[in-house]
Amino acid sequence: MARHRIIFHRYRFVGVRMPNYGFVIDNRTCIGCHACTVACKSEHDVPIGVNRTHVKYIERGTYPESTREFSVHRCNHCEDAPCTKICPTTALFTRSDGIVDFDDDRCIGCKSCMQACPYDALYIDPNKGTAAKCNYCAHRIENSYEPACVIVCPTESIISGDLDDPTSKISEIVASQNTTVRKPDSGAIPNVYYIEASEEMLDPGATDVTGYGMWTDQAFGVGHFAKYAESRMDEADTQSMIVQLALEKKARKAAPRDQAIIRDVMERLSDDSGSAKRSYDQPSKGILWGWEVSAYIWTKAISSGVYLVAVLAMLAGVVEMDERLWTMTIATAIFFLGLTGVLLVIDLDRPERFLYVMLRPNWDSWLVKGAYVLAGYGAILAASGAIIVLDLEPDLLGYLAILGLPLAILTGTYTAWLFKQAKGRSWSDDPNLAARFLIETLVAGVAVFFLIFSMDWLAFALCAIVLILLIGEVKGLVMKPQMEPLL
Repeated sequence: MARHRIIFHRYRFVGVRMPNYGFVIDNRTCIGCHACTVACKSEHDVPIGVNRTHVKYIERGTYPESTREFSVHRCNHCEDAPCTKICPTTALFTRSDGIVDFDDDRCIGCKSCMQACPYDALYIDPNKGTAAKCNYCAHRIENSYEPACVIVCPTESIISGDLDDPTSKISEIVASQNTTVRKPDSGAIPNVYYIEASEEMLDPGATDVTGYGMWTDQAFGVGHFAKYAESRMDEADTQSMIVQLALEKKARKAAPRDQAIIRDVMERLSDDSGSAKRSYDQPSKGILWGWEVSAYIWTKAISSGVYLVAVLAMLAGVVEMDERLWTMTIATAIFFLGLTGVLLVIDLDRPERFLYVMLRPNWDSWLVKGAYVLAGYGAILAASGAIIVLDLEPDLLGYLAILGLPLAILTGTYTAWLFKQAKGRSWSDDPNLAARFLIETLVAGVAVFFLIFSMDWLAFALCAIVLILLIGEVKGLVMKPQMEPLL
């Protein structure tokens, strides 16, 4: 479907218009040579097993009446990029020229951006433990060069430029051609346009997974296991003499800097192994948030739930909170909140940077808001513990509960809003997610408080059964949406 852009101007200084960079991918002429993928890896020294740019391939029909369709997929440099909103440390940010770039020095490896991206464009660098993606070759743009992928494309199927300049080639193409974008309903407003792209090409869910293939699977370790990545051989998927000749022709006409890129790509594409060629498709990064996140939600539910239920029972007059009940409740809440913090840190691929969440915060991210909620709730628990240890006036615990009650509720439920920022997963479409987290928090709280209150073997057995069932529920909540792209 045709898409018409509303042209607007952005200014760094009064009277100075900033560009708004984007891409057009012409599916009519793409031949699937993977020169763009290799050029990108060469230009940015992308580790083996991960890609910033990949080519999706679809085969239709039955041999010999079969056809193939190719298309380039990468970061869409969205105008309303979900990855920049969920990133807790502003490691991902939108430049004034529309390029969505990243800063290695700020990234903590939380993988939230990967969950938020509707286009599966990000990966965890297995060498650095930080997020990375296409950044439009920003270093080349700043020196008036085109992105490396544009330079090497033998059929000129990749067009780059300023979308807000009505005289630019890319702007004229978008205005005159029948173009479409990937997942327009995401609300991200992508800046990568496709000419004559089929639904199967743009939507990973529109085709069946055909198995493993060249460029299909990222290296073991990308995603949840990035810090354990293993090296593997990287191969190009072409021996086409036509591609070689086209690249040679472009190399003779290119600028010296671009000639170097093209020569490097040509060397990498010259594979004389004679091995059978394999198909390539959308890369799969597997599970990003593993058992640590499931466990952290579970421990967080116990910590906030037991305090919440205790306070509500006290306010309702159901239970008289004596010293023993307060001591057991606060001790349990502190213990499981501590476990929550440990699990959050060890899930990071750069755990030594965990304080960046609070020291370099992006307040649009619910991971930052959640960190401060946890800190506030922890402070209430610490103060309550001090009152008990120092044998101060017991009524002070009731006064603290006025602040502790909303913080306990937020502690149990804030993850729902974090998950809803993950636009690349079905969490974002679940209107009942906050309610589910609240119910899980209350269930965990009732089970544990009942055990504390009664202190018998029956209570222990019931508590154990409830918490085990809750583990299964939490695991399904975390894992199922992440498995959907893999099915």
